[in-house]
Amino acid sequence: MRRWLDSGWVYSAELDRRWAVALHQRSARPLWLKLMLWCSRLGDGPMWAAVLVALPLAGGPRGIACARQLAAAGVVNLAIYFTIKGWTRRSRPCQQCPGIQACAPIPDRFSFPSGHALHAAAFAWLLTAAYPALAPVLWSYALLVAMARVVLGLHYPSDVVVGGLIGVCTAALARAWV
Repeated sequence: MRRWLDSGWVYSAELDRRWAVALHQRSARPLWLKLMLWCSRLGDGPMWAAVLVALPLAGGPRGIACARQLAAAGVVNLAIYFTIKGWTRRSRPCQQCPGIQACAPIPDRFSFPSGHALHAAAFAWLLTAAYPALAPVLWSYALLVAMARVVLGLHYPSDVVVGGLIGVCTAALARAWV
């Protein structure tokens, strides 16, 4: 049984590397690289802080409720993020895969899970719940942030998928409890 698990894991890791290399090759296109850098920058912490400040000011009672849920999810997300990142200590693809280089500043040593994807998914989930008409824009944005992290050579596809799943789960819990 253990051999089967090990071989399955190795095969999955190889697929993850292949997808990372394939997506990173898109960074050779200057316009695409600029778009991905812009999307990644919009996924940084200051943008989320601006949303948290703007929601109560512009959204009234619904904005206040949404901001509370976002803040609660954000605290839980950070705790989970740092715990998993410290436990797994997975190197970034730009540090261990030939053919992948970092096209943006590396925020820290480890790649799993993607904090950008985690927060983008959590925000998309909660903002969609509060403002359903914005769903196409919010989820497109979350997907672009996640893809940007892989294209820029900072994450593997599995990093952004797991980060997104964690973000959706914590957002759903925050919506139910806050």
